[in-house]
Amino acid sequence: MSLNYLLQMGDNALILGHRLGEWCGHAPELEIDMALTNLALDFTGQARTIYQQVAVLEGQGRTEDDLAYLRDAWEFRNVLLVEQPNGDFAHTIVRQCLYDCFNYLLYEALCSSRDEWMVAFASKSIKEIAYHQRFSTEWMLRLGDGTETSHQKMQAALNNLWIYAGELVSPNQVDIEMCEKGFGPDLDRIRPLYFEKLHELIAKATLTSPSVEWMQQGGKEGKHSEHLGHLLAEMQFLQRAYPGLEW
Repeated sequence: MSLNYLLQMGDNALILGHRLGEWCGHAPELEIDMALTNLALDFTGQARTIYQQVAVLEGQGRTEDDLAYLRDAWEFRNVLLVEQPNGDFAHTIVRQCLYDCFNYLLYEALCSSRDEWMVAFASKSIKEIAYHQRFSTEWMLRLGDGTETSHQKMQAALNNLWIYAGELVSPNQVDIEMCEKGFGPDLDRIRPLYFEKLHELIAKATLTSPSVEWMQQGGKEGKHSEHLGHLLAEMQFLQRAYPGLEW
């Protein structure tokens, strides 16, 4: 199993979990606040499990905390979508929905991986991921087909974030190698399913699919937006200010 492949998965979960955690105490309603916090905990838990496996496989004595808090931005392999700022609630929901629709297809395929650890992890995690998808899908429909204001905000968010969706289903060399070995799915096969699902959902939410075909790339290779640096500066501050600190 490729360490970079695991890091792609773990970094996506960690960074998106942190973004969702930023809503704690700031969400529109208490119920939504609790829901987003629970999503954040799910993603953080998944990231921790993946990082633990990375640490075991590389055998260099690092821990999940080292991987989360002591790597620089260019060492992270998350896609650009998950590091985008929360913005308003519409932006958070669109970002989440774009990611969840892909993530479910990914983990569904990983349940048939040739790697035993991956099968066990994916089979356990997909229950949480199914809930994530249901949550973001329901809010996508509710806000897209809601008031004039909510509709406009959702369309604006979709227009802004659409260019990051393609990276999720664009295979890099690591994805290709894992697919050839039977450890990961073929993203070229997932891509049409992903966009078909998105277009269907967008239409049902009375929104319009952006016509832009060019997509941002680079996150999987460590080429990130300025947003990741600011996020890591906040997330990693305590560990870097007090090296080796333990609770």
